Amino acid sequence: MSIVKVIEVIASSEQSFDDATNRALQEAAKSVKNIKSIYIKEMNAKVENNKIVSYGVNAKISFTVGEL
Repeated sequence: MSIVKVIEVIASSEQSFDDATNRALQEAAKSVKNIKSIYIKEMNAKVENNKIVSYGVNAKISFTVGEL
């Protein structure tokens, strides 16, 4: 049985929700090891002049920290 922790990471991108998700994962991976999954809790977009100018995600990232 594994011990799993979850952190929340907020990330944005001017390209897409997919890119924002990848950025969240890349940022978390700088300080967290053994990442097992990512769950997108919320998605949002900033709009200017009737066009999306940035995409944002609030992601929950789970990782293992040990065994029981």
